[in-house]
Order: sequence, then structure tokens, then C-alpha cells
Amino acid sequence: MAEETPDKQYYRIGEVSRITSLKPSVLRFWEAEFKELRPPKSRTGQRLYTRTDIELLLEIKRLLYGEKLTIDGARKRLATSKGHGQAGPPPRQDQALEEILHSVKCELELLKKQLQ
Repeated sequence: MAEETPDKQYYRIGEVSRITSLKPSVLRFWEAEFKELRPPKSRTGQRLYTRTDIELLLEIKRLLYGEKLTIDGARKRLATSKGHGQAGPPPRQDQALEEILHSVKCELELLKKQLQ
């Protein structure tokens, strides 16, 4: 990765921007263009990226900037790489649900501590 990545479960958009050397606006745009990239949002509306999301972003960056593919071409390449058994991100719906549940759990634990 472009920068040393801290070892943690979730990353905010600013951290991901520094790690990937991409502007936050580019990250948000790619979310709209690539269905595989759907980071869940916290209760406060902040995107929660995982290490898998960052790896996917770096692969998209390589395809678009390194191989000079169009967005449509990068989409097709990602789809074919998943179809041929190459390592790709896990199913997004299950992962997103796990991430949301974890986020909710953390926020509930924080509220519990505040109430004690």
C-alpha cells in the first residue's frame, strides 16, 4: 500500500485517502461507479472502509491509472477476475452487514459506559 497501513478493522475516508494517495472525492465517485465498493456508514454518516476495501481501491487505481483502462474497462476486468477464481473481495452484502453490526455494537458499548 502507498503508506504504512495501521492494523485496525475500520478506516475513515481521510485515512484511506492518505493510504491510497487518492482524494476523498475520487473515493466517493468510485463508490458510485463500482458496485463492489460499498463501505457502510457509521451512525454519524462516516464511511467505514475495511482492509479489503482498501485493497480493492488500490486494484481499481492500478487498473485506471496504471493500465489506463476506462471505468467500464476496469469494471469488466474486476468482474472477469472474480469469475476466474482469482482472489477478490468477499460477498459485499454479508461483509457490509457484519461491519454495520460491529459498528452498532461499539456504539452501544460506548453508550453503556457513558451511562454507568
